[in-house]
Amino acid sequence: MSNDTAPKRRRAGGRAANAAKRQTAKLNQMPWRIPINIDRPTEPLGEDGVQAIHDGAMRILEEIGIEFLNEEAIEIFKEAGCTVDGTNVRMGRDWVMEMVGKAPEQFDITPRNPDRKITIGGGHILFGNVSSPPNYFDLEIGRKVTGNRKQSSDLLRLTQYFNCIHFAGGYPVEAVDVHPRDRHLVIGLDKLILTDKVSHAYSLGKERVEDVMEMVRISGGWTDEEFESSPKMYTNINSTSPLKHDVPMIDGCLRCVRRGQAVVVTPFTLAGAMAPVTMSGAVALSIAEALSAIALFQYVRPGAACVIGTFTSNVDMKSGAPAFGTPEYMRATQMTGQMARFYGLPLRSSGVCAANVPDGQAMWETSNSLWASVQSGTNMVYHAAGWLEGGLIASPEKFVMDCEVLQMIQRYMEPSVTATGPEEIAIDAIKEVGPRGHFFGIQHTQDRYEDAFYSPFVSDWRNFEAWELAGGVWTAERAHRTFKEIIADYEEPPIDAGIKSELEDFVARRISEGGAPTDF
Repeated sequence: MSNDTAPKRRRAGGRAANAAKRQTAKLNQMPWRIPINIDRPTEPLGEDGVQAIHDGAMRILEEIGIEFLNEEAIEIFKEAGCTVDGTNVRMGRDWVMEMVGKAPEQFDITPRNPDRKITIGGGHILFGNVSSPPNYFDLEIGRKVTGNRKQSSDLLRLTQYFNCIHFAGGYPVEAVDVHPRDRHLVIGLDKLILTDKVSHAYSLGKERVEDVMEMVRISGGWTDEEFESSPKMYTNINSTSPLKHDVPMIDGCLRCVRRGQAVVVTPFTLAGAMAPVTMSGAVALSIAEALSAIALFQYVRPGAACVIGTFTSNVDMKSGAPAFGTPEYMRATQMTGQMARFYGLPLRSSGVCAANVPDGQAMWETSNSLWASVQSGTNMVYHAAGWLEGGLIASPEKFVMDCEVLQMIQRYMEPSVTATGPEEIAIDAIKEVGPRGHFFGIQHTQDRYEDAFYSPFVSDWRNFEAWELAGGVWTAERAHRTFKEIIADYEEPPIDAGIKSELEDFVARRISEGGAPTDF
């Protein structure tokens, strides 16, 4: 679409805000906001440790090199003066640091609803939905099944409904009933209609990236120049550890940065399998793989919005299965947070677990992962709600249960919790009660009790007898009930009718043209 025929931006922020208020009222959830992490980060490395991991990463880049299978990237590295031997690229630390230094420490991404703009970097911490599992589990089905479009749509509705979810990642579950050539179009359309939050494109071939960028541009009513002037969406890629970047992911990132969109580079380094068994070695490898790609993108477009990601965990050395929420995972995340600050880059981590169902293991492993994100100074938390079986299952019950934890984290970060003014120190109230009274009935409590403490929507704080009398419903069952209620009452966020029609027409045309090529 040419610039002079592109639709002008139509705003529906007021209606969207009213819809959000109505949905918030149906469930005891906190209002939409971008939380600020007010805690000092946990830093397990001393200054010498930071320098040692940095030096290790630089030596990997200088002495061993990274395999880039993308031919265009190889030519760019040659132009930049790097040492290229076939697909192996070695790069000097001075050049890498010069390039990485061009990346912004903080940037905004603005979706079709400007009220849902997010800020990545600084003290901001953002939570996203589960992304990309091939399978689905809920209590009604009672078993693991391959994902479909309806399940994907329901998880997108949860993504929009919960105010503690700030961005919509990849497909919340793979819609296997939609052909791979059309999936990015069909599910991308669902995402842009069912949500008005920041969206994502898969870097899996030029058609998928270009199509989704065009759909996002249409959704905001932006001209090409407006779309490219600042990030409106993002992509996330993983290196092929150890020491490799593949063809389509680098291609997709190059396309995104050239059009001003954000890129997240997240090596998937499992200590003992795809990385050294030592956590410092695994982190150093992860840093090298990430910085090699970020340096490339900064060379192509200085100042491009880039995030360094960490997905460093360990395997079960008995079975080889990935493990998450482990002590090693937590330390690796904290260590990578230190390195991200050293390089002046925003950080992405994840809320993950290895559990197969939404049970106790699922919640303690995910809580460990989420608190590691808080402790590390993470800015962007992927898979913060709904992830099971190491990323192979998406679960609506787990999604709801995770959102309870996310709300607790947001409440924990509110400055009012640690305020120390005269009203908070409450000397007069303490005098009034003295040593023989209680604080339930005094005015100081009456003025504050409704908002004094976090109020849950899934947790049940009744004693055993009252809980049993009410039916003895376990947590996952309560979460399933909440999921069903949300879906039954769901209201789509407003979208201009003309924009919706243009999106639908674009998707229909691209499907008729064959979508994205596949191997089958």
